[in-house]
Amino acid sequence: MFMFYFWIKLNLKVLIYPTIPESFTAWRGVIDMDLSQNNLSGQILEFFDSFRSMKLLNLSFNNLDGPIPTGGIFLNRGVVLMQGNKKLCSKTSTKRHALHILMIVGCIVLSLIILSCSAIILSNKKKKRVKQVPPPLRKNLKKISYADFVKATNSFSSVNLVGSGKYGSIYRGILEFEEHAVAIRVFKLDVFGAQTSFLTECEALRSPRHRNLVKVVTACSSYDPSGNEFKALVLEYMPNGSLESWLHPNLNKRSLNRPLSLGSRILIATDIASSLDYLHNHCTPPMVHCDLKPRNVLLDNEMHAHVFYKLIGTKRIDRIHCTRWVLLLIIMHNIAEYGFGSKGDVYSYGIIILELLTGKHPTDEMFSDGWSLHKYVEKALPQNIHEILDSNIIPNFEDEDVENNLGIPNPAAVGTMSCIMQLVKLGLSCCAEASKDRPTMKDVYAEVIAIKEEYSELHGF
Repeated sequence: MFMFYFWIKLNLKVLIYPTIPESFTAWRGVIDMDLSQNNLSGQILEFFDSFRSMKLLNLSFNNLDGPIPTGGIFLNRGVVLMQGNKKLCSKTSTKRHALHILMIVGCIVLSLIILSCSAIILSNKKKKRVKQVPPPLRKNLKKISYADFVKATNSFSSVNLVGSGKYGSIYRGILEFEEHAVAIRVFKLDVFGAQTSFLTECEALRSPRHRNLVKVVTACSSYDPSGNEFKALVLEYMPNGSLESWLHPNLNKRSLNRPLSLGSRILIATDIASSLDYLHNHCTPPMVHCDLKPRNVLLDNEMHAHVFYKLIGTKRIDRIHCTRWVLLLIIMHNIAEYGFGSKGDVYSYGIIILELLTGKHPTDEMFSDGWSLHKYVEKALPQNIHEILDSNIIPNFEDEDVENNLGIPNPAAVGTMSCIMQLVKLGLSCCAEASKDRPTMKDVYAEVIAIKEEYSELHGF
């Protein structure tokens, strides 16, 4: 064995090959191999990894290039001599180099995004240097003063307070020129953003009108007796409050624990779809809501739904004006393929459908670690759907047996479950992860109308 090792060491100094020969793979028993100063080029072949008994490999002073193997004898750099091969590099350095390139490209892209955002923000600031005033209102709007609001709300009495938010409080009031009660939104002008909120919501006074959109009656920009600035909007009053207060009474201090029937839920779903179809397909230019949720769906005396929208949330599809935060959100939404725009509204509508059917809030504690309302409903299909439905809408099979004493299925009960399943599938399709897989609002509206008509035939609804 010693002689064989000695022969290899003496005779491999004068190799006539330009690269390391593949035939060396047969020499697995070699202990010491000296290939130095042979003017070898090319890469170090991977078969050296399998030379388990080798104690020394001398590859120094050649013209080898490429990555250095990482297995076998190469795990111990002390027994592999590679000096004098200037073109050799480690695999980790190659990966590190690629990572550096990716980091540089990423920084360039991020810088371009930041520069673009900054340019838009600066441009908008220049446009806003002119003093902001409320947009021109409709000529037929009633003029109203601070004194009128004081009288309508009994000096803004807490008895008439029906809601409060970040930018203002909402009071129920009766104005002299209005036949019915109205909702008066008084803005908290000391809160940052309230002024902008008032200006943008005034835009709703110039926006299209629809029976399922909350009507803005008029606006007021004035001063109170102390000289403090006063701004308020007058809206249609919805005596039955928001859909959120009905679906999630435990989250709303002002709500009562009142169950919604399945018929009412189908009617509400139809009304919401009607308003969105109008915004998307019948406005010029088309519009999107961008903030659809049960809190922004208000219910009138007859439990018809009216979608409250404001132009801080509603965008014109062909011309979107953004604050810096909205712009960043748009970028994030696009990256995540949430589907900003009309398909984003479709997604929000799908979530409302699932809330109507399950009574669950999408941010409930049970929905965490990747578990969502969408997955919760999807997993129950089709056999266990009754287990996740709100108990208030499950047909009473004890009083209205699925089968009568002749073994014939009860048409009303079976038909009701058919309507429920259609709604479930519609809600899930609207919540598809990829925006391209979601239906249009036109198709959604047509489908929910069909469900409503089917339910009406069964129950005279």
